[in-house]
Amino acid sequence: MARILLIEDNEQNRYLTSFLLEHHGHTVVQAEDGAAGIALAEATAPDLILLDIQLPGMDGYAVATALRGNAALTMTPIVAVTSYAMVGDRERILASGCNGYIEKPINPAVFVDEISKFL
Repeated sequence: MARILLIEDNEQNRYLTSFLLEHHGHTVVQAEDGAAGIALAEATAPDLILLDIQLPGMDGYAVATALRGNAALTMTPIVAVTSYAMVGDRERILASGCNGYIEKPINPAVFVDEISKFL
């Protein structure tokens, strides 16, 4: 199964996402902010990165841009998991380097299938 990096500052969201992914056999590595997420991405070479956009300090746009600037991570899929759902948000998220976009709140019944498309 896949090693997935989850960059998410909300503890409840981290718990639910990790529970769902681990239940399906994936390994989840967690970071609570962008800087820690970038460091973990470099250290663990994940198969997929799930990225919240609204993070403290460095937002998800900056994190995605930084991750895309690392040659070792250019092919790693990044999927934004965010509550940003206004006109233009999806386009801005994809332009920052993300490969996909899933709106919060996530639907536990289909979440793992949705991210499986990126693995």
